[in-house]
Amino acid sequence: MNCLPMPPRNSLCIVSQWNMTNPDHSDIYFDSFRDTERVRRLAACIRHELAGPSTLMEVCGTHTMSVHRFGLRDLLPTELRLLSGPGCPVCVTPNNYYEQVRLLAQNRDVVLCSFGDLLRVPGRDGSLEDLRVNGADVRVVYSPAQALEFALADPMKKFVFLGIGFETTAPLTAAVIESAQKECCANFFVLSGHKIMPPPMRALVESGEVAIDGFLCPGHVSVITGDAPYRFLAKEKGKPCVIAGFEPVDVLQGLLMLIRQHNERRSAVEIQYTRAVKPEGNPNARKLMRRVFYESDDDWRGLGRISLSGLRIREEYAAYDATQLVPPVEIPPEDLSGCICHKILRGIALPNECALFGEICVPDRPRGACMASQEGTCSIYYRYGR
Repeated sequence: MNCLPMPPRNSLCIVSQWNMTNPDHSDIYFDSFRDTERVRRLAACIRHELAGPSTLMEVCGTHTMSVHRFGLRDLLPTELRLLSGPGCPVCVTPNNYYEQVRLLAQNRDVVLCSFGDLLRVPGRDGSLEDLRVNGADVRVVYSPAQALEFALADPMKKFVFLGIGFETTAPLTAAVIESAQKECCANFFVLSGHKIMPPPMRALVESGEVAIDGFLCPGHVSVITGDAPYRFLAKEKGKPCVIAGFEPVDVLQGLLMLIRQHNERRSAVEIQYTRAVKPEGNPNARKLMRRVFYESDDDWRGLGRISLSGLRIREEYAAYDATQLVPPVEIPPEDLSGCICHKILRGIALPNECALFGEICVPDRPRGACMASQEGTCSIYYRYGR
């Protein structure tokens, strides 16, 4: 079997460095990661080298989207089971956060600023989209900086940015909070729902609900974190980990690297996505996060409360913490009647096992967070997996 040679560990040799750095050849560079022949050869290598049934989990919604969007699942052997994990930040945000948002929306002096996916997540009394129809001032923004701009332009109202996301977006929120302090902006706030990724991965392994043989680790998050946060999975838990990019060649090469680790009885953290991820990550971004946020126990949809998995605003920046505007909310964590999003996020169920999927629950009328978000597993299965 003439399989594609794998790159040396911690390097990537898909295309020349010249193509990567020369802007006149950027199209050639990116097209190479979708090259049909390379994709087919990598898939053939996976089929050839897979020694038996294996269950691998991707913990990033963008990986899930790539697998389905590009039809990679159809190229892979049935013995290779791919599971989606808690990689969608909108999906894992618990009901009590959305209830706090609903309470904020009732205050006509408050303007909510949110990324678009959050607007359609259903709550006990409808979604943010429903609240906006009923008169709440809810604005879609493309960055937290845009929310700060609104606040500076209209000092008579309170502007609350809904901070959702993992290590990828948390530094942006931290930077804007620092900017608000420098600007002495007294009407800008953040309701932090930011979370960090390694703790739920530990929780999934230790729960034992699913026998996970390896993790396809999130590329975007790892640009910030580097490879260190996943080392406990390899050293303590014996789980191979590969940080992979999101194009078809990236995903398949990452899966093949996991299979080869398993075949060689190794457990390590390897980086396939070397064009973006360095082992040390981005130390400056992490310092910025630590200046503004501290780690705390936090609730996750489907996973419950996980130790030191959330990011809260430090006392030095308490003037920008939206929790001073709305009290904590304790409500049952269960999803709406019939929705199994909490199971899908743990990898113990697939969207098509839900009685609501594709009929009652569709992207235009989501019954659960996993259908409301574009990175949600149900939404991805509906758009590409049917």
